[in-house]
Amino acid sequence: MTVLRLGTRGSLLALAQSRWVAGELGANGGPEISLEVIKTLGDQHLEQPLHEISGKGVFTRELDEALLGERVQLVVHSLKDLPTELPDGLCIAATPARVDPRDVLVGPEGEHTTLASLKEGAVVGTSSLRRVALLRAFRRDVTPRTIRGNVDTRLRKLDEGQFDAIILAAAGLTRLGLAKRVSEWLERTSWLPAPGQGALALVTRSEDAETRELVGALNDPDSLAAVSAERTFLEALGGGCQVPIGALGIPYDEKLRLWGLVASPDGRRVVRGDLTGSLADPQVLGHTLAVQLKERGAVEILAESDA
Repeated sequence: MTVLRLGTRGSLLALAQSRWVAGELGANGGPEISLEVIKTLGDQHLEQPLHEISGKGVFTRELDEALLGERVQLVVHSLKDLPTELPDGLCIAATPARVDPRDVLVGPEGEHTTLASLKEGAVVGTSSLRRVALLRAFRRDVTPRTIRGNVDTRLRKLDEGQFDAIILAAAGLTRLGLAKRVSEWLERTSWLPAPGQGALALVTRSEDAETRELVGALNDPDSLAAVSAERTFLEALGGGCQVPIGALGIPYDEKLRLWGLVASPDGRRVVRGDLTGSLADPQVLGHTLAVQLKERGAVEILAESDA
Protein backbone atom coordinates (compact mmCIF):
# COMPACT_ATOMS: atom_id res chain seq x y z
CA MET A 1 0.00 0.00 0.00
CA THR A 2 1.50 3.35 -1.05
CA VAL A 3 -1.45 5.70 -0.35
CA LEU A 4 -4.23 5.18 2.20
CA ARG A 5 -7.40 7.22 1.71
CA LEU A 6 -8.83 8.33 5.07
CA GLY A 7 -12.39 9.66 5.25
CA THR A 8 -13.21 12.36 7.79
CA ARG A 9 -15.79 14.97 8.66
CA GLY A 10 -14.69 18.52 8.00
CA SER A 11 -14.91 20.07 11.47
CA LEU A 12 -11.75 21.31 13.19
CA LEU A 13 -12.07 18.51 15.75
CA ALA A 14 -12.63 15.76 13.17
CA LEU A 15 -9.67 16.98 11.13
CA ALA A 16 -7.46 17.17 14.24
CA GLN A 17 -8.37 13.60 15.14
CA SER A 18 -7.84 12.31 11.61
CA ARG A 19 -4.51 14.13 11.25
CA TRP A 20 -3.33 12.60 14.52
CA VAL A 21 -4.21 9.12 13.23
CA ALA A 22 -2.56 9.89 9.89
CA GLY A 23 0.61 10.98 11.68
CA GLU A 24 0.70 7.81 13.77
CA LEU A 25 0.10 5.55 10.76
CA GLY A 26 2.58 7.40 8.56
CA ALA A 27 5.39 7.19 11.09
CA ASN A 28 8.19 4.68 10.70
CA GLY A 29 7.84 4.31 6.97
CA GLY A 30 4.08 3.83 6.85
CA PRO A 31 1.98 4.69 3.79
CA GLU A 32 1.18 8.19 2.61
CA ILE A 33 -2.22 9.26 4.02
CA SER A 34 -4.70 11.19 1.90
CA LEU A 35 -7.56 12.88 3.81
CA GLU A 36 -10.94 13.05 2.11
CA VAL A 37 -13.54 15.31 3.73
CA ILE A 38 -17.09 13.93 3.65
CA LYS A 39 -20.11 15.91 4.87
CA THR A 40 -22.61 13.98 7.00
CA LEU A 41 -26.30 14.52 7.68
CA GLY A 42 -25.48 15.86 11.15
CA ASP A 43 -23.15 18.44 9.60
CA GLN A 44 -25.89 19.63 7.26
CA HIS A 45 -28.40 20.40 10.05
CA LEU A 46 -26.29 22.20 12.64
CA GLU A 47 -29.17 24.27 14.04
CA GLN A 48 -31.45 21.26 14.66
CA PRO A 49 -31.32 19.26 17.93
CA LEU A 50 -29.70 15.88 17.35
CA HIS A 51 -32.62 13.88 18.71
CA GLU A 52 -34.90 15.51 16.12
CA ILE A 53 -32.82 14.29 13.16
CA SER A 54 -34.31 11.00 12.01
CA GLY A 55 -32.40 7.73 11.80
CA LYS A 56 -29.24 6.37 13.34
CA GLY A 57 -25.72 7.39 12.45
CA VAL A 58 -26.33 11.08 11.74
CA PHE A 59 -22.56 11.66 11.88
CA THR A 60 -21.52 8.35 10.31
CA ARG A 61 -23.88 7.26 7.52
CA GLU A 62 -22.17 9.02 4.62
CA LEU A 63 -18.75 7.92 5.86
CA ASP A 64 -20.01 4.32 6.03
CA GLU A 65 -21.17 4.58 2.43
CA ALA A 66 -17.77 5.92 1.35
CA LEU A 67 -16.07 2.93 2.99
CA LEU A 68 -18.44 0.35 1.55
CA GLY A 69 -18.10 1.94 -1.89
CA GLU A 70 -14.28 1.79 -1.56
CA ARG A 71 -14.00 5.55 -1.99
CA VAL A 72 -11.90 5.50 1.21
CA GLN A 73 -10.16 2.69 3.11
CA LEU A 74 -10.35 4.06 6.64
CA VAL A 75 -12.64 6.36 8.62
CA VAL A 76 -11.90 7.99 11.98
CA HIS A 77 -14.90 8.55 14.26
CA SER A 78 -15.48 9.91 17.73
CA LEU A 79 -16.63 6.62 19.21
CA LYS A 80 -19.59 8.18 21.02
CA ASP A 81 -21.08 9.09 17.60
CA LEU A 82 -20.92 5.50 16.36
CA PRO A 83 -24.11 3.37 16.50
CA THR A 84 -23.72 0.19 18.55
CA GLU A 85 -24.39 -1.88 15.42
CA LEU A 86 -22.23 -1.18 12.37
CA PRO A 87 -23.42 -1.84 8.81
CA ASP A 88 -22.61 -5.27 7.40
CA GLY A 89 -19.11 -5.32 5.98
CA LEU A 90 -17.61 -2.77 8.38
CA CYS A 91 -15.70 -3.24 11.64
CA ILE A 92 -13.84 -1.26 14.30
CA ALA A 93 -10.24 -2.15 13.47
CA ALA A 94 -8.73 -0.22 16.40
CA THR A 95 -9.52 1.93 19.41
CA PRO A 96 -6.46 4.04 20.29
CA ALA A 97 -5.73 5.04 23.89
CA ARG A 98 -8.64 7.04 25.22
CA VAL A 99 -8.25 10.62 26.42
CA ASP A 100 -10.15 12.13 29.36
CA PRO A 101 -13.81 11.03 29.00
CA ARG A 102 -15.33 13.68 31.28
CA ASP A 103 -17.81 16.41 30.46
CA VAL A 104 -16.71 19.93 31.34
CA LEU A 105 -18.43 23.21 32.07
CA VAL A 106 -17.11 26.19 30.11
CA GLY A 107 -17.91 29.76 31.11
CA PRO A 108 -17.10 33.09 29.48
CA GLU A 109 -13.36 33.51 28.96
CA GLY A 110 -11.57 34.78 32.05
CA GLU A 111 -14.46 34.07 34.44
CA HIS A 112 -14.47 31.38 37.15
CA THR A 113 -17.68 29.46 36.47
CA THR A 114 -18.86 26.28 38.19
CA LEU A 115 -22.09 24.33 38.16
CA ALA A 116 -22.72 25.35 41.77
CA SER A 117 -21.98 29.04 41.16
CA LEU A 118 -24.32 29.53 38.20
CA LYS A 119 -27.01 32.08 39.01
CA GLU A 120 -30.66 31.07 39.14
CA GLY A 121 -32.07 31.04 35.60
CA ALA A 122 -28.62 30.86 33.99
CA VAL A 123 -28.76 29.70 30.36
CA VAL A 124 -26.59 26.63 29.75
CA GLY A 125 -25.97 25.39 26.22
CA THR A 126 -25.89 21.73 25.20
CA SER A 127 -27.24 19.59 22.36
CA SER A 128 -27.30 16.37 24.42
CA LEU A 129 -30.41 14.94 26.09
CA ARG A 130 -28.11 13.22 28.61
CA ARG A 131 -26.50 16.51 29.59
CA VAL A 132 -29.89 18.24 29.81
CA ALA A 133 -31.23 15.49 32.09
CA LEU A 134 -28.17 15.63 34.35
CA LEU A 135 -28.24 19.42 34.41
CA ARG A 136 -31.87 19.34 35.53
CA ALA A 137 -31.05 16.69 38.13
CA PHE A 138 -28.18 18.75 39.59
CA ARG A 139 -29.50 22.30 39.05
CA ARG A 140 -33.23 22.44 38.37
CA ASP A 141 -33.16 26.23 38.64
CA VAL A 142 -31.02 26.82 35.53
CA THR A 143 -32.22 26.81 31.91
CA PRO A 144 -30.84 24.34 29.36
CA ARG A 145 -30.89 25.64 25.80
CA THR A 146 -29.96 23.83 22.60
CA ILE A 147 -26.62 24.75 21.09
CA ARG A 148 -25.27 23.12 17.94
CA GLY A 149 -22.23 23.69 15.80
CA ASN A 150 -18.58 22.75 16.02
CA VAL A 151 -16.54 23.40 19.17
CA ASP A 152 -15.22 26.75 17.90
CA THR A 153 -18.74 27.87 16.98
CA ARG A 154 -20.08 26.99 20.42
CA LEU A 155 -17.27 28.85 22.16
CA ARG A 156 -17.95 31.91 20.00
CA LYS A 157 -21.66 31.86 20.90
CA LEU A 158 -20.72 31.60 24.58
CA ASP A 159 -18.27 34.50 24.39
CA GLU A 160 -20.85 36.62 22.54
CA GLY A 161 -23.11 36.32 25.58
CA GLN A 162 -25.74 34.02 24.10
CA PHE A 163 -25.15 31.59 27.00
CA ASP A 164 -23.95 31.85 30.59
CA ALA A 165 -22.10 28.54 30.22
CA ILE A 166 -21.91 25.54 27.91
CA ILE A 167 -21.20 21.86 28.52
CA LEU A 168 -18.73 20.07 26.24
CA ALA A 169 -16.66 16.90 26.12
CA ALA A 170 -13.21 17.42 27.61
CA ALA A 171 -11.71 15.29 24.84
CA GLY A 172 -12.68 17.72 22.09
CA LEU A 173 -11.17 20.71 23.86
CA THR A 174 -8.03 18.73 24.69
CA ARG A 175 -7.51 17.57 21.11
CA LEU A 176 -7.93 21.15 19.87
CA GLY A 177 -5.47 22.54 22.40
CA LEU A 178 -8.25 24.40 24.21
CA ALA A 179 -8.18 22.71 27.62
CA LYS A 180 -7.42 26.10 29.20
CA ARG A 181 -11.04 27.09 28.45
CA VAL A 182 -12.36 24.52 30.94
CA SER A 183 -14.02 26.20 33.93
CA GLU A 184 -14.98 23.00 35.77
CA TRP A 185 -14.24 19.31 35.20
CA LEU A 186 -17.48 17.49 36.04
CA GLU A 187 -17.00 14.49 38.32
CA ARG A 188 -16.80 11.45 36.07
CA THR A 189 -18.73 8.88 38.15
CA SER A 190 -21.62 11.11 39.23
CA TRP A 191 -21.92 13.11 35.98
CA LEU A 192 -21.43 10.11 33.70
CA PRO A 193 -20.28 10.76 30.11
CA ALA A 194 -21.78 9.30 26.95
CA PRO A 195 -20.75 5.70 26.22
CA GLY A 196 -17.47 5.80 24.31
CA GLN A 197 -16.78 9.47 25.02
CA GLY A 198 -13.11 10.40 24.74
CA ALA A 199 -12.27 7.43 22.50
CA LEU A 200 -11.73 7.16 18.76
CA ALA A 201 -12.93 4.37 16.49
CA LEU A 202 -10.89 3.45 13.42
CA VAL A 203 -13.34 1.78 11.05
CA THR A 204 -12.46 -0.24 7.96
CA ARG A 205 -14.08 -2.79 5.68
CA SER A 206 -14.08 -6.19 7.37
CA GLU A 207 -12.53 -7.85 4.32
CA ASP A 208 -9.72 -5.29 3.97
CA ALA A 209 -7.08 -7.30 5.82
CA GLU A 210 -4.19 -5.02 4.83
CA THR A 211 -5.77 -1.87 6.28
CA ARG A 212 -7.03 -3.70 9.36
CA GLU A 213 -3.53 -4.95 10.11
CA LEU A 214 -2.02 -1.51 9.57
CA VAL A 215 -4.41 0.36 11.89
CA GLY A 216 -4.51 -2.49 14.41
CA ALA A 217 -1.11 -1.34 15.65
CA LEU A 218 -2.83 1.71 17.18
CA ASN A 219 -5.26 -0.34 19.26
CA ASP A 220 -5.18 0.06 23.05
CA PRO A 221 -6.63 -3.10 24.70
CA ASP A 222 -7.68 -1.40 27.95
CA SER A 223 -9.51 1.40 26.12
CA LEU A 224 -11.18 -1.15 23.84
CA ALA A 225 -12.39 -3.19 26.82
CA ALA A 226 -13.80 -0.12 28.58
CA VAL A 227 -15.74 1.18 25.58
CA SER A 228 -16.92 -2.33 24.69
CA ALA A 229 -18.54 -2.61 28.12
CA GLU A 230 -20.13 0.83 27.75
CA ARG A 231 -21.46 0.14 24.27
CA THR A 232 -22.81 -3.28 25.30
CA PHE A 233 -24.58 -1.56 28.21
CA LEU A 234 -26.13 0.95 25.78
CA GLU A 235 -27.14 -1.74 23.30
CA ALA A 236 -28.66 -3.97 25.99
CA LEU A 237 -30.82 -1.06 27.14
CA GLY A 238 -31.95 -0.43 23.58
CA GLY A 239 -31.11 3.24 23.97
CA GLY A 240 -29.74 5.79 21.54
CA CYS A 241 -29.77 9.56 21.26
CA GLN A 242 -33.48 9.56 22.25
CA VAL A 243 -32.76 8.45 25.83
CA PRO A 244 -30.44 10.05 28.41
CA ILE A 245 -27.93 7.23 29.09
CA GLY A 246 -24.44 7.55 30.55
CA ALA A 247 -21.73 4.96 31.07
CA LEU A 248 -18.07 4.82 32.02
CA GLY A 249 -15.69 1.89 32.29
CA ILE A 250 -12.40 2.23 34.18
CA PRO A 251 -9.82 -0.59 33.87
CA TYR A 252 -7.48 -1.43 36.74
CA ASP A 253 -5.24 -4.46 37.21
CA GLU A 254 -7.09 -7.22 35.34
CA LYS A 255 -10.50 -5.84 36.29
CA LEU A 256 -12.98 -3.36 34.85
CA ARG A 257 -15.38 -1.23 36.87
CA LEU A 258 -18.43 0.00 34.98
CA TRP A 259 -20.81 2.78 36.02
CA GLY A 260 -24.10 3.38 34.23
CA LEU A 261 -27.22 5.51 34.44
CA VAL A 262 -30.57 5.98 32.74
CA ALA A 263 -32.41 9.26 33.32
CA SER A 264 -35.77 10.68 32.45
CA PRO A 265 -35.45 13.70 30.14
CA ASP A 266 -36.66 16.03 32.90
CA GLY A 267 -33.96 14.74 35.28
CA ARG A 268 -36.47 13.86 38.00
CA ARG A 269 -35.67 10.14 37.85
CA VAL A 270 -32.11 8.85 37.57
CA VAL A 271 -31.42 5.12 37.89
CA ARG A 272 -27.77 4.34 38.63
CA GLY A 273 -25.56 1.34 39.21
CA ASP A 274 -22.01 0.08 39.02
CA LEU A 275 -20.36 -3.32 38.83
CA THR A 276 -16.84 -4.71 38.67
CA GLY A 277 -15.93 -7.62 36.42
CA SER A 278 -13.15 -9.16 34.39
CA LEU A 279 -11.28 -6.95 31.93
CA ALA A 280 -11.40 -9.95 29.58
CA ASP A 281 -15.23 -10.06 29.51
CA PRO A 282 -16.42 -6.46 28.99
CA GLN A 283 -19.58 -7.46 27.11
CA VAL A 284 -20.71 -9.65 30.00
CA LEU A 285 -20.20 -6.75 32.40
CA GLY A 286 -22.12 -4.32 30.19
CA HIS A 287 -25.05 -6.67 29.75
CA THR A 288 -25.21 -7.52 33.46
CA LEU A 289 -25.27 -3.86 34.49
CA ALA A 290 -28.02 -3.13 31.98
CA VAL A 291 -30.15 -5.92 33.49
CA GLN A 292 -29.50 -4.54 36.97
CA LEU A 293 -30.67 -1.04 36.00
CA LYS A 294 -33.76 -2.43 34.28
CA GLU A 295 -34.67 -4.16 37.54
CA ARG A 296 -34.23 -0.84 39.38
CA GLY A 297 -36.70 1.05 37.19
CA ALA A 298 -34.93 1.87 33.93
CA VAL A 299 -37.53 -0.11 31.98
CA GLU A 300 -40.23 2.43 32.80
CA ILE A 301 -38.01 5.37 31.81
CA LEU A 302 -37.06 3.69 28.53
CA ALA A 303 -40.70 2.86 27.74
CA GLU A 304 -41.78 6.46 28.29
CA SER A 305 -38.99 7.74 26.06
CA ASP A 306 -40.09 5.39 23.27
CA ALA A 307 -43.75 6.43 23.57
